[in-house]
Amino acid sequence: MSATKNNSNGMGGSHYRVPPEPNRWPAIGLAVGMHAMLLAFLVIGINWTNNQPVAVEAEVWDTTVQSAAPPAPTPPPAPEPEPQPRPETPPPTPRVAEPPPKAEPAPPKQPDIALEREKKHKEELKRQRQEEERIERERERELAKEQKREEEKKEKALAEKKKREDEKKAEELAKKEQEAEKKRLAEKEQEAEKKKLAEKEKAAKEKADKVAKAKAEKAEAAKLDKLRNDELKRMNMMAGAGSPSSTGSAEKSTGPRIDKGYIASIAAKIKGNTSYPGSTDVPGNPEVVFQVEQLPTGEILSVRKTKSSGIPAFDEAVERGINKSSPLPKKKDGTVERSVQVGFKLKEMN
Repeated sequence: MSATKNNSNGMGGSHYRVPPEPNRWPAIGLAVGMHAMLLAFLVIGINWTNNQPVAVEAEVWDTTVQSAAPPAPTPPPAPEPEPQPRPETPPPTPRVAEPPPKAEPAPPKQPDIALEREKKHKEELKRQRQEEERIERERERELAKEQKREEEKKEKALAEKKKREDEKKAEELAKKEQEAEKKRLAEKEQEAEKKKLAEKEKAAKEKADKVAKAKAEKAEAAKLDKLRNDELKRMNMMAGAGSPSSTGSAEKSTGPRIDKGYIASIAAKIKGNTSYPGSTDVPGNPEVVFQVEQLPTGEILSVRKTKSSGIPAFDEAVERGINKSSPLPKKKDGTVERSVQVGFKLKEMN
């Protein structure tokens, strides 16, 4: 058992090796030898004391003389009768003592000493065998208990080792989760910084675009005013002061001799590019009017609302449609009107 323990302690976490079963042959040989010696002593003792005793028969005689029983007491004498002549009687014969009965000798006792010894020897051997079996059983039980203790000890050591490994794994997992959480937070912070920087750049760009657009619109408005003034001067020189004319459903422009087909083509293109998803179920037929300034190429310079329909969503939809229609259609001769006034009614847009 000590070798097994040392081996198990030296192995550490290695696999458990079942200890070899003890060899019983030396014990069996020793028991057989002891039984043979006891049997030899028994045989020698029986042969040594088994001399048949000489049977002696004796007759025992009692040498004391037995006397006859005393005569019974004579009754008191009766009154003497009258004397009569007595006949002569013969003298009494003496009694001879009988010999005593012969005592029978007791039967000789059988020689049972050897049998008693053999019986005791067998009982002793039986007790010894039972004692040996008991000792063997006790040793086997102790060995089983020791083996069970060793197994429990190894199982406990394995359980503790597994527990330590599980705790170590849990700590490593928690550490990894903390690192991952830190990494996610850092990435989130970086994304927030990037987003914030992008928003700042976007705001700066929008601001710059607004400034640039305002400058461009201001310059364009100045240019448009100059073109309009030049055009008015030219028209005044050619035909005098002109008056605005209108055609269709509020389709208007400035300048003399307005081509109705030209205004209709502009209105048709703007109408095709206008999308109003709102409801048209309103009282009356609201109308919106815009003043559109364009270049000689038909490119739209500006769109200005001169009359609102009262529905902001409809006004914005028409304005988007006008901007999408750039460049606007030209006249048959390839020229355009610098300023055109167009109007659209809500229920005529579908």
